[in-house]
Amino acid sequence: MATVKKSGAREYFELIVETVIFVLFVLTFVVQAFQIPTGSMIPKLLVGDFLLVNKMAYARPALPLEGLLLPNKRLERKDIVVFKWPGDLTKDYVKRVIGLEGETVEIRAKQVFINDEPIDEPYKFHKDSQVYTKDDIDYGDLMARDNYGPVVVPPGNLFVMGDNRDDSADSRSWGFVPLANVKARPWLIYFSYDAEPDAWQKTGIGDRLKRAVRFIPKARWGRMLRIIN
Repeated sequence: MATVKKSGAREYFELIVETVIFVLFVLTFVVQAFQIPTGSMIPKLLVGDFLLVNKMAYARPALPLEGLLLPNKRLERKDIVVFKWPGDLTKDYVKRVIGLEGETVEIRAKQVFINDEPIDEPYKFHKDSQVYTKDDIDYGDLMARDNYGPVVVPPGNLFVMGDNRDDSADSRSWGFVPLANVKARPWLIYFSYDAEPDAWQKTGIGDRLKRAVRFIPKARWGRMLRIIN
């Protein structure tokens, strides 16, 4: 039987098409690039970290067979997650899971209690040693930062907090995160540079050019290709 030999140009074209399809599949269903714009997760994640996040980690399978072929991870306390912010679903936030559905969360003088038991949090960071209470009338927002609850996490929701506890807008200020909003799990820091804390707010052409020039001189080489756990 005669065989038809493909031309070199056609083989290269098919290889390029297959590669593009594979890359698009991966970027659509498996990983996503994500930049850390604020310091709410210091010291684990820094302003200027560029991440790849695993979109499959917490995906809920639609069919039983899908669950066997693509096993996902059960959400647990202390997991770091990327989610759609309930206040604006077009914005993605990254925080750490602290309270699971049905649990009672309370903060007493910066110490987190779950179901009336203190939890160990070696990852958290406090830049302010001052503890505000309800008696500090002029510091209402800061009081909720240091002393909060108790509240019960509703079914189908999470209570999340930033590791930088004294400088994080999280469930203490805007409430719970529906499980359906969870998008991904941070996986890898693929690039990092020493960015200005408010760089994400500067969107002008001049600001973008300035950031591009600073990428290499201010690169944090020691953080690149670091697995996030």
